[in-house]
Amino acid sequence: MIIQFIKFCVVGASGLLVDFGITYLCKEKIKLNKYIANSLGFIAAASSNYLLNRMWTFENTDPNISTQYLLFIIISLIGLGINNGVIYLVLRKRDYNFYIVKVFAIAVVTLWNFFMNFFFTFQ
Repeated sequence: MIIQFIKFCVVGASGLLVDFGITYLCKEKIKLNKYIANSLGFIAAASSNYLLNRMWTFENTDPNISTQYLLFIIISLIGLGINNGVIYLVLRKRDYNFYIVKVFAIAVVTLWNFFMNFFFTFQ
């Protein structure tokens, strides 16, 4: 499980680049609401993370990819709710940098996503 968690974190790091890239583009360049931009970045990262985690982290060969992907996305969407909730709660109370708070929120959600996917999606 420890090796899988390390791999999960490596995949997550690649997802972090996707997430921050999409979030930055949508928030700063397109001028979307920060929560919508955050959500778009998170969902794009979740999709790329599914493929990488399926192939590399969990080496899963379940032929029912659509059901598995749907479960992964549901877990990710719950994680998105946690992510946005953490960002909202912290920024509501303090005037911290949005992106620093986002890193903290991602750390919280990483634990949620790993254990839910370990026990349910890629069992």
